Amino acid sequence: MLAVVSPAKNLDYESNLPSLDVTQPRLLDNAEELVKVCRQLSPQQLGSLMKISDKLAGLNAARFEQWQRPFNEENARPAMFAFNGDVYTGLDAASLNSEAINTAQQQLRILSGLYGVLRPLDLMQPYRLEMGTKLDNPKGKNLYEYWGDTITEL
Repeated sequence: MLAVVSPAKNLDYESNLPSLDVTQPRLLDNAEELVKVCRQLSPQQLGSLMKISDKLAGLNAARFEQWQRPFNEENARPAMFAFNGDVYTGLDAASLNSEAINTAQQQLRILSGLYGVLRPLDLMQPYRLEMGTKLDNPKGKNLYEYWGDTITEL
């Protein structure tokens, strides 16, 4: 069985992490393509597109500018520890033992507007880009068109 959950808008890049064998997002080239599209937008355009405050728009414009490869434990965080919302409070990743984390890695996926689909231990850099965002991109007018069947084939 495979469970799919949504990402959270709030992120945690501060709390301590256990020692983990992290993984790389499988659609990182696609994410980089979307970051390049977002970098072309001003903070005001991002704010209007995402329907967020000027402060959040500025923060996310800066995040897109700072986004860089390679992902490592210095500039990124495993997805299951980075997201901070209701689903992730219930998951309580910090309380999981290594066996439970490995099970989650095999059976849990996180749908992401930027990364497509993330596994729990996939490293991710901070971002905000909801799947419903109407972002003109190389594959269409929104992120559903961009990701299309790519995410269902994983």
